[in-house]
Amino acid sequence: MANNKTKAAGDSGEVKQKSVFREYAEAIGIALLLALFIRTFIVQAFKIPSGSMENTLLIGDHIIVTKYSYGIHIPNEVLVLGTQLFKDIVLLQKVPERGDIIVFKFPRDEKRDFIKRVIGLPGDILEVKRQRVFINGQPYADPHARHTRPPPDESFKPRDDFGPVRVPEGHVFVMGDNRENSEDSRYWGFLDIKKIRGKAQFIYWSWNGPESSIRFDRFGQLLE
Repeated sequence: MANNKTKAAGDSGEVKQKSVFREYAEAIGIALLLALFIRTFIVQAFKIPSGSMENTLLIGDHIIVTKYSYGIHIPNEVLVLGTQLFKDIVLLQKVPERGDIIVFKFPRDEKRDFIKRVIGLPGDILEVKRQRVFINGQPYADPHARHTRPPPDESFKPRDDFGPVRVPEGHVFVMGDNRENSEDSRYWGFLDIKKIRGKAQFIYWSWNGPESSIRFDRFGQLLE
């Protein structure tokens, strides 16, 4: 009888030990799935690596992007020899508004993410004349545009003089705020709205690399 009791106690201890391990495994699994779900469908963090959006965004800014702003985006990251095997699925697709700052897959290399501002919408006739943007024949007042150089005497295409072009359906025309230092739709064409990852919302962290300092004044800045 004594031996049976000892064996029973030992069996109970083994069951309890497995139960605790299973609880930890399930908690970790749920946490990972939740993090993956949030990153895929809700929000994602991005770091600004270049000055193409200065002075709105600086090198070293870290931003939060909402993934659901333009629909439910189901990304497919399966690549074969560097080529995406299946197309992304986008449900309830929405067209961005003019002036939105968006993160998207770079059309010439979809493994890279770009961030620009939406300037032209589907159906717009867009033209750039000596650095001034015209939409449907009217000058577009963009308070965020930054010009570091005056327009040259001779036409400098496509940077300072571009178009006119009509933005096709299902696409937008994007430009960086730092107009003379941005690789954007003037160079590589229109952006398919299905390639948009999300809308940039605010800065949550900013690091000034050259000075090795934190830019506390940029924390929490909303992006417009």
